[in-house]
Amino acid sequence: GDLIASQHVHHRLRMAVARSGAVSYANLLGDWYGQGHSRLQKVIGAISLLFLLTYASAQLLAGSKALQVLLGWPSWTGAVVGATLVAAYSFAGGIRASIWTDAVQSIVMFAAMGVLLVTAIVAAGGIEGTQHRLSAIPEFLNPVPPGLPLDGLWAVALFTLGWMFAGASVIGQPHIMVRFFTLDNPDNMRRARGWYYLWFSGFYAMATGVGLLSRVLLPESQSFDPELALPTLAQMLLPAGLVGLMLAGIFSATLSTTDSLILSCSSAVSHDLFDRGIKNVRALKWVTLGVILLSLVIALLNNDSVFSLVILAWSGLASAFAPTLIFLAAGRRPPENACLLSLGAGFTTALLWRVADWHSVIYEGMPGVAVGLLTLWLAERLVNSSTANEPAH
Repeated sequence: GDLIASQHVHHRLRMAVARSGAVSYANLLGDWYGQGHSRLQKVIGAISLLFLLTYASAQLLAGSKALQVLLGWPSWTGAVVGATLVAAYSFAGGIRASIWTDAVQSIVMFAAMGVLLVTAIVAAGGIEGTQHRLSAIPEFLNPVPPGLPLDGLWAVALFTLGWMFAGASVIGQPHIMVRFFTLDNPDNMRRARGWYYLWFSGFYAMATGVGLLSRVLLPESQSFDPELALPTLAQMLLPAGLVGLMLAGIFSATLSTTDSLILSCSSAVSHDLFDRGIKNVRALKWVTLGVILLSLVIALLNNDSVFSLVILAWSGLASAFAPTLIFLAAGRRPPENACLLSLGAGFTTALLWRVADWHSVIYEGMPGVAVGLLTLWLAERLVNSSTANEPAH
């Protein structure tokens, strides 16, 4: 889903940035053709701020869980440490610092996950021993697990389709898409995409392997928090020095996402919510610091699942923004009111879908994006119809 979306949106997005001079995701969607939709920009900026703050707090919460397991520190300590580190380099260098630290952090993440995967396979008895122990868990490797709300094959098909939409939903994430704003040349998009999928695919495969092995190597417990499996497994299998590498890897994963989120929130405040924006450099840095402190407060007050918070933010942003971006990238010019209506319809659909617990059948981003696209299409048809029926002068 991510790859399909990138083929149709990313290059056109970078060309629109070069044409409009947009400095934020909301700025770009509101001014794609130079029409200056300031109301749309403000609404997108406000929703981005709300969801990205939630997303950032989830990342800080993930870091605190790692420190709690590996070092026995109080649960709030990791969030404070993570927020301090992000504040230090984001405050100093902005998005340039974020991009350079992401490059370094990705190497640390890759090394840490690779070490843990190899160690876990050895501990499970090598490749053959791992296969045997995984197969010994009833239904664990069954591609159609029991107890699904629909017939097995239908459930797998809907799961696959829904999570393809989850992959395509990357185009609705301001903190990710703004990275493509910074490409020196739109013609380098293919090269950037190659690096992106190379690292993403390798890390995802290793993380999935470690997740499967944690079921084999960690004792079953009803009270166990599955989000603690990674640090718990590292502590059980690795010597102290490599546990430190694993902790660095976990923190790298959380910080590389947090800094992007924080800068996008800061951009929403400084460029999107006010008519003239904030251009003073010192004021911009204080805005960034304020956003970090607010996300830290949310993290300290929140005990929800990191995964649940991330999925809620991801689907909400995608359902609100992706339909408009898809129409703009396709060369359409939807009216501002139609974009606002699509934004509200898509977001509301995804939220109600999740509240109704229908996301156990199919990912809520799929109906959210679909309703948003349908709303834009109907609005476009109505506008074209009314224009065609106007009497000639």
